[in-house]
Amino acid sequence: MNQPHLLKVALAQIAPVWLNKESTIAKIKSYVLEAAAKGCELVVFGEALLPGYPFWIPLTNGATFNSPVQKEIHAHYIRNAVQIEAGDLQDLCQTAKEHHIAIYLGTIERATNRGGHSLYCSLVYINPLGEIKSVHRKLQPTYEERLTWSPGDGNGLQVHRLKDFTLGGLNCWENWMPLARAAMYGLGENVHIAVWPGSDSNTRDITQFIAKESRSYVLSVSGLMRVEDFPKDTPHLDKILQNAPPILANGGSCIAAPNGEWVLEPVVNQEDLITATLDINRVFEERQNFDPSGHYSRPDVTKLVVNRERQSVLKLQ
Repeated sequence: MNQPHLLKVALAQIAPVWLNKESTIAKIKSYVLEAAAKGCELVVFGEALLPGYPFWIPLTNGATFNSPVQKEIHAHYIRNAVQIEAGDLQDLCQTAKEHHIAIYLGTIERATNRGGHSLYCSLVYINPLGEIKSVHRKLQPTYEERLTWSPGDGNGLQVHRLKDFTLGGLNCWENWMPLARAAMYGLGENVHIAVWPGSDSNTRDITQFIAKESRSYVLSVSGLMRVEDFPKDTPHLDKILQNAPPILANGGSCIAAPNGEWVLEPVVNQEDLITATLDINRVFEERQNFDPSGHYSRPDVTKLVVNRERQSVLKLQ
């Protein structure tokens, strides 16, 4: 598709090979290839998909201090987390380059600039040249997520040009944070990527709300997780499944147009690659009467300060 005002996108609503980095990367790659074969120019995967969301925490008394069970599962999580500097995403970058397709991917990052032992819920953008252009570490993990993920920073609050479009993304409940959204709007975003672990109860309302507020396309992309998706070699699997419902994440991936109407209503309980074509003219039409960072803003009255410094405990001389 060579028309710059059109963008064909794919929402990969899939389950990970839970807490298995290598197998999940292989599955992600297969969906990138499928999206490219269908002529898509952007493919998006859900929050924490690589290697998986920490579903065990609420199922196994995750707040128990010094629990051997929690320590052993967490150690397994760390071993399967992504180390970008070590080249863990290099195969996906090469695939993106070979097929000239952009990727937004929810990962669990084992950040070397924070010592290499703490975990961050990170949204990675790979451009069609196969370059990692931003790694957004979730600003504030939600509720029980704080037992395994660390709070991030503003370095990844960035946008990326793709044809006539400007892409930006946030993780899960960050999409409820007004100032985080405002930062993306101020950077010129007109396609908002919202990634989720998987629930239409999350995506159904906020997707349309952000579209109406920003006058942008909103792509909400979720994962799936069912009891049968837990690998048999998962540490303490018996304890995890003892209280697990049959479906832990039902998807809910969807797309809203810049006027808030559905391009694609939430899709539930279906593992699939869902495609749609966006037209930048619909953004321009809706910005005629409201533009939150343009003609309808008052920077002389209210203004947002964004700190995009990558946080670290070290400043090497």
